[in-house]
Amino acid sequence: MESILTTETHALALDKADPLRVFRQRFLLPPGKIYLNGNSLGAASQDAVAAVQRVLGEWRDLGIGGWLAGEPPWFYYAEKVGAMAAELVGARADEVVATGTTTLNIHSLVSTFYAPQRQRRKILADELTFPTALYALQGQVRMKGLDPDKDLLLARSKDGRTLDEDQIAALMDKDVAVALLPSVLYRSAQLLDMGYLTRNAHKQGILIGFDCAHSVGAVPHDFTGIDIDFAVWCGYKHLNAGPGSTAFLYLNRRHFDRKPFISGWFGYEKKKQFDLALDFVHQQSAGGWQVSSPGILAVAAAEGALRIVLEAGIERIRAKSLALTTYLIDLVDTLLTDPPYSFRVASPREPGRRGGHVALERDLEALQVSQALKTLGMIVDFRGPNTIRIAPAALYNTFHDVWTVVNCLKEIIDRGFHKNQVFAIDAIP
Repeated sequence: MESILTTETHALALDKADPLRVFRQRFLLPPGKIYLNGNSLGAASQDAVAAVQRVLGEWRDLGIGGWLAGEPPWFYYAEKVGAMAAELVGARADEVVATGTTTLNIHSLVSTFYAPQRQRRKILADELTFPTALYALQGQVRMKGLDPDKDLLLARSKDGRTLDEDQIAALMDKDVAVALLPSVLYRSAQLLDMGYLTRNAHKQGILIGFDCAHSVGAVPHDFTGIDIDFAVWCGYKHLNAGPGSTAFLYLNRRHFDRKPFISGWFGYEKKKQFDLALDFVHQQSAGGWQVSSPGILAVAAAEGALRIVLEAGIERIRAKSLALTTYLIDLVDTLLTDPPYSFRVASPREPGRRGGHVALERDLEALQVSQALKTLGMIVDFRGPNTIRIAPAALYNTFHDVWTVVNCLKEIIDRGFHKNQVFAIDAIP
């Protein structure tokens, strides 16, 4: 007998009761597809496109005059959009700026804080973080003339999916100068307890920052309340600001007087920037950590994308995100765990410990199943060797989308559709 949970009627009823359902019509979703890959690249919105078109018009009509006569002036645009993003992370307006890329911002902030002394010379990270963070940290250690094999300390995972905050805290000793950890693990969607980790770091005199690329826009944050030192995140995942969009950095106000070591003219004291003096004096805000002139079209897309996120409200987005991922987990538990399906949920089941996506593991032919989903119009992604990540976005995905992808997984196995997949170079995004 079919459970009410698994019926299409139930999914449609959930959609009818969804208070955020009106936002879906403002997104330009790929036709004929169900897009469930917002943790890699968020979907385009009418709001983002309109903002870019507005700035294109300013460029056409004003030329270089757009730097001061644009609406808003391009000269202050990165700070304005940073202040918008600050509302999502519980920060003060001058503590966030839209700038650079995630990896560049890691370099910029870590180089500011990492000053190894005789004993305190290590950077603490983890083995499950997105590798770009480790590449940057290895470079920072080498730039100080030290050895990453000795001075980059990695917290280990017992299961290859999750981290234990107590074990991370146990590594925080007098040898560690700086810690950089993820807010949400990109593979399993585990949400770390940032407050607990920050308190333990500060007890040991350690400066701590977080890579929030997989949480900002899907999970509310309170950077001021938990008192982290710095953070970075991208704009193209849950913020839907477009491919390769501008990233963001957060710097706690108490560190504004530190000197940026990766410095550039756009971080100069704003009122005197065009004095073009030879000695660098940075702006006393997060804006002082800008390096180059902002990509104005990219910042425009971020502005438009942020407007829709702020209008919907991050708390409401989080509530729906958890409802969608919980529904997905419940459907998988009901329909797809027993043979021949043999899927297992690799994400935390406790809602407060989970970010905005769900990782499904299958020991055999997971890549083929992922490719079969794409053939059927389900846009998800795959992480080797055996993980399919499904990210239902609160602003544009529906409960019916979730119901559909789970039933497609069931149909793929029932029909053996995955057995006949032909792989192209773009099979793995």
